Amino acid sequence: MLSPSRHRLRPALLTAAAAVAGLLLAGLPATVSHAADQDSCRPDGLYETPGVDVPYCSVYDESGREKMGADHQRRVIGYFTGWRTGKDGTPAYLAPDIPWDKVTHINYAFAHVDADDRISVGTDGPTNAATGMTWPGVAGAEMDPAYPYQGHFNLLNKFKKQHPDVKTLISVGGWAETGGYFDDSGNRVGSGGFYSMATNADGSVDQAGIDTFADSAVDFVRRYGFNGVDIDYEYPTSMKDAGNPLDRSLSNARRAGLVKGYAALMMTLRERLDRAGAADGRHYLLSVAAPSSGYLLRGMETFQVQKYLDYVNIMSYDLHGAWNEYVGPNASLFDDGKDAELAAAGVYSTSQYGGIGYLNADWAYHYFRGSMPAGRINIGLPYYTRGFKNVTGGTDGLWGRAATTTCPAGSGLTECGDGATGIDDLWHDLDADGQEAPAGSNPMWHAKNLEKGIVGDYVTRYGFPADTTLTGTYARKYDATLVAPWLWNAEKKVFLSTEDEQSVNAKADYVVAQGIGGTMVWELAGDYAWNAAEGQYEPGSTLTSAMYEKFKSASPYGAKRSTIDLPSEALDIDVGFGQFPLGDSNYPISPKLTITNNTSVTLPGGTQFQFDYGTSAPGNAKDQSGWGTTVVRSDHTGDDVGGLKGDYHRVSLKLPSWQTLAPGASVVVDFVYYLPVSTPSNWTVTFDGKTYALAGDLARGTTVVDPGTAAPMPTPSPSTTAGPSPTPTTTATPTPTGGTGSCTDAAWSSTTEYTGGSIVSHQGHTWKAKWWTKGEEPGTTGEWGVWQDLGAC
Repeated sequence: MLSPSRHRLRPALLTAAAAVAGLLLAGLPATVSHAADQDSCRPDGLYETPGVDVPYCSVYDESGREKMGADHQRRVIGYFTGWRTGKDGTPAYLAPDIPWDKVTHINYAFAHVDADDRISVGTDGPTNAATGMTWPGVAGAEMDPAYPYQGHFNLLNKFKKQHPDVKTLISVGGWAETGGYFDDSGNRVGSGGFYSMATNADGSVDQAGIDTFADSAVDFVRRYGFNGVDIDYEYPTSMKDAGNPLDRSLSNARRAGLVKGYAALMMTLRERLDRAGAADGRHYLLSVAAPSSGYLLRGMETFQVQKYLDYVNIMSYDLHGAWNEYVGPNASLFDDGKDAELAAAGVYSTSQYGGIGYLNADWAYHYFRGSMPAGRINIGLPYYTRGFKNVTGGTDGLWGRAATTTCPAGSGLTECGDGATGIDDLWHDLDADGQEAPAGSNPMWHAKNLEKGIVGDYVTRYGFPADTTLTGTYARKYDATLVAPWLWNAEKKVFLSTEDEQSVNAKADYVVAQGIGGTMVWELAGDYAWNAAEGQYEPGSTLTSAMYEKFKSASPYGAKRSTIDLPSEALDIDVGFGQFPLGDSNYPISPKLTITNNTSVTLPGGTQFQFDYGTSAPGNAKDQSGWGTTVVRSDHTGDDVGGLKGDYHRVSLKLPSWQTLAPGASVVVDFVYYLPVSTPSNWTVTFDGKTYALAGDLARGTTVVDPGTAAPMPTPSPSTTAGPSPTPTTTATPTPTGGTGSCTDAAWSSTTEYTGGSIVSHQGHTWKAKWWTKGEEPGTTGEWGVWQDLGAC
């Protein structure tokens, strides 16, 4: 499975196929009524920046749910792209075309990381669509003189004045600009982008680059009136050759460090945005566009960045396409047990997978549900098609095969499926040689015209002659199990996977029933409406309006992560999955679970830990360290045809009876599971007859206590079940003094790699590493950093 191509010059063929697995508008200051306790509005599981009174209540209510307006109970997030300006002769899609009363958030795509590691949309000027372009004579596109810039950013803020509940985010990256950017002449510069900004060539975290980017992002949202930042990094995974083939010389060399760099980037962004928000009296949002591919997610460990995000937008589309020969839906909601690509990979026949098909939105949702409340998750819908030609077998093409053919230049692949072309590929990309890349990529308004046998008057603007005629009939088909429509042209053997009212309404019903936060769409310009006067479908808001109608009176979304009642008292015991084998070596998925006791008491033999992991993996997790790991509850068993029925498997494991865990000590457990899961959550620990939550879960309503007295303790280290945390870049403590100089532990070395629990001496004190580190000097990383001061020696 591959991720979406999301750029103005999107390569239609993506990565190797998966086989196995301004302060405010006009720059005015915000006026926010601060609640006495801002933490009462903090969403469940969201990271708290140390020492900062984040104004959560400016965005969230006291249940931790986002405030979006009385008629918006769920999110409708639309990506608005900067390149549909109309200046190239093709139809424009501008801010006045957005259905402002139907959406809750708009993500502007894209900004990029420039050669100096700063966020950028290019050089200001009259040809810059974001900040300089104008559209004289276009109704609604008149510039607002209140802003010192023009272009899309002016118009977005102009309409936000009229629709103050709508939030805008600047989206950074995308398929084509993750590892580089397009200069002012439209040429791609392979600067390294996210890959080199966040991760050095040796795989270590590039904190200097991250700091530069994060500071520039804060400046950017303040200058242009955005409500937050959306990161579209494709992809920080250890899977070889993932992402844009143009970036592989950079990305493959850094694979071992991409996850660490991603975590450091997101933590830094969260903290910088929180500090800016505290100063500005408003909470700035941070989100990501996340892959739905089980293949890519296997190389992203447990997606440790989830705790830093207000919400995640799942790219639950591009599940099938012409990067291989397997003909299937672009964005099915469920599995039907018949997916030809999964069957060829043995997913249905290998018992360890449990028959779980992972190329569908329901699987991807349950992956993220393992670590997040349903309300902090949004599922993605495509307003475009994917398609094949010369299809044989299957049922009306579904689960058939497209003849294998030579791949487009620059795809990085050697053998592809035969993608639809010509009139069946209106929104086609160009390959590296400037030729049409066969993909069957069309806006939904064009697909609707194909379905009705209409040749729209716009075809000449895409290079087709005025007398163009259609060959064969595009019959609409629908599979209710998959929740997937498609067009089948039996004469041409063309299969185009689509979305329409029936599938979108079914997906909206699913969102409501599951308590999901909402939906995200790529991209708004693909939606449709019927123009009776012209007798054709044109860009419109039919699908977006359908979601709005479903959501406007829905019940509030699910704001709580756990489905059980967690104890109100929590202990500072760090738990994290790390040391994952890289790429294809990570199967079965076999990380180390590290448990570190940061309390003042010794945990006795027999201490029981329990946690939940998502039903995206079967309930067959185990350990290989004698801890007796047992799945004590499964909310779902069996295959996932028609959807996974529950959220969690609950696991129990115990400290062996002969072993204790002293204060400051760590223990490592070898763990094994078989499909990717996001960060296990809802931890409890039981000993001496009492059960506690764990502080690192960041659950609402818990208080950190001392186990012996139940007295409240200072807020613990922000490390969580996400595993080793990157080093914060803010507070630092002075170099300790007062030691006797008789330290017996090995002296700290800047060239040595230290794992969690390592003990060193430095500057007359003993220090314990809380997680993996290298080159970070004890005494300089702050109270919340990697090194814990154990006192003078």
